[in-house]
Formats: sequence, C-alpha cells, structure tokens
Amino acid sequence: SHGRPRPEPVQVVKARRDAALARLVEGVPFATFLGVRFERLGDELTARLPFDDKLIGNPILPAMHGGATGAFLEIAAQVELAWSAVWERMEAGGPGAEAIERGDFPPMPRTIDLTVDYLRTGLPPDAYARAVVNRAGRRYASVRVEAWQDERGRPFAAAVGHFLMPREGA
Repeated sequence: SHGRPRPEPVQVVKARRDAALARLVEGVPFATFLGVRFERLGDELTARLPFDDKLIGNPILPAMHGGATGAFLEIAAQVELAWSAVWERMEAGGPGAEAIERGDFPPMPRTIDLTVDYLRTGLPPDAYARAVVNRAGRRYASVRVEAWQDERGRPFAAAVGHFLMPREGA
C-alpha cells in the first residue's frame, strides 16, 4: 500500500536502541577493559561496573582503586553525552539513523577536565553510576555523575566533568 510506512513494533525499536548502545560502548576501549556495561530504561542510562579483582587498589581493605573509580565516572559521563547525540539521530530517521545502524557513530566527546570527589571507600560489590548533563552546547558540555553500590542515595564517588563536543561532520 502507498502512504506512510507502518510503525515498527516496540520490541524491534528497543532491540535496535539496545544494540546501538552496546556498539557505542564497545567503541570505548577502556570501558571494554574495565567491563563497564550500560542499561537503558527509557532514555535514562545506568552504567554498571562489575566487580573484578583487577579493580582493587588496596587489597587490605579491599578498596576499589581511585583510578578505576575516576575512569568509571568519566566513561559514564562521556557515554551519556554521546548517547544523547545517537538517540537524536535514531529518532530523526533518514541518513543519520542509517549511519548509526551501520555502526557509524559520531565521535566521542573529549574530556577537558574531570573533578572527582571520593566520598567513601568503593568496596568489592558491583558499582553503578548515573550521569546528568548540566549544560550541553554545540562545542562544550558539563556533566555531573554519581557512583553508588548498595544504595543510590549513598554515593561513594561523584564527579563533574567538562567536555569538548565533536563538530558535526568532523
């Protein structure tokens, strides 16, 4: 029949978005090394850092290494920023969405600076993080991110990062 294409089933759209998110994260080598995964609920992303012995900085406590914690927060912030651009292209359809389908993602935002507050010891259970974009302009973005383990209301680390956004077509 002519006219408008029929809308895709919700499961197909969800699977496509989940696959795009997984491919985006695979494009961040350190995220792959650390084992960082992302779960999507609607348009909200939660980063998950599965516990691994390689993350321990102080084996006596045992405490998560500060570098692993900082990297986890930075990855959560970068993927949040990148995902919003990917999401917009997928929603808009056309050539931008087709590029995402092929795995052709826009470049990742580049970190200008990241200030981490270590609030308490990161322990062996899995860690989670959620990033909130405070400001996103064409060239610059500011993101706040918190990491927790057992209770979201009791973060063990928090950060604010500033990022240089990739130029369109760059």
